[in-house]
Amino acid sequence: MADKFQGTGTALVTPFKKDGSLDENALRRLVDFQIKGGVEALVPVGTTGENPTLSVEEQYRVIDIVLEQAGERVRVFAGAGSNDTQKAVELARHAKAAGAHAALVVGPYYNKPTQEGYVRHYRTIAEAADFPVIVYNVPGRTGGNIEASTTLRMAEEIENVVAVKEASGNMAQIMEIARNKPAHFSLLSGDDAFTLPLMAVGGDGCISVVANETPREFSDLVSSCLKGDWQTALKLHNMLLPLMNANFLESNPIPVKAALTMMGMVEESYRLPMVPITEKNRDKLKQILIDLKLV
Repeated sequence: MADKFQGTGTALVTPFKKDGSLDENALRRLVDFQIKGGVEALVPVGTTGENPTLSVEEQYRVIDIVLEQAGERVRVFAGAGSNDTQKAVELARHAKAAGAHAALVVGPYYNKPTQEGYVRHYRTIAEAADFPVIVYNVPGRTGGNIEASTTLRMAEEIENVVAVKEASGNMAQIMEIARNKPAHFSLLSGDDAFTLPLMAVGGDGCISVVANETPREFSDLVSSCLKGDWQTALKLHNMLLPLMNANFLESNPIPVKAALTMMGMVEESYRLPMVPITEKNRDKLKQILIDLKLV
């Protein structure tokens, strides 16, 4: 990236029509809704975007639409993760050619590499694609944790590794990264509810799920943290916390898609093995949206 990223990036859902095909019009509306809400970046085809069930051609199409609709208004960090290093290289190369600003690359899943394996994976992608890479550490999804020492090593040694999206849920690990990271390297929360404490110890922002539903409020939370206005940030955190938690009542992105459907943004359509939210949790989610005046 041309300069260090600080702010809110939205981990965009991928809207589908009832027949399971891409809903390109809904995706364009969602992009505009996010930008109008004040986010600084859009992150298509990540976990929230159901990338495991998108074909490579569909991933490319979603990225192209987001870039086209966003124009020069915000940055775009394209999902480019794979547990096959060479496939991740190709995904990152496409992101670069399409005009994205960085590639978000999840830690290899299922393979369970060693810490040295993580370093070589990210080094290969960053160097072969010659493109900025954001490391995405989410052990609950991948089955392996990228340790703080490994993240810090990559931040120091690999020029194009420019940030980490930390979703380990381990504040001790997060604080070690915050304390020791180089000045050019961005520490971003991968858990909405951890954004305030992460930024309080020196983090730079968040790649967010809840921003799909509340881009203005969540981006205001992050910008308040960056300005040191902790009173406002805490107020917004407490206001949004029920929705942050509700988005994970079931596997992401099931609840956030249900919420966006209630808000009239998308159709409630998933690809298996994702299935609609249970009625019990739908009722809980709806009440939270009512309380926030989102429906």
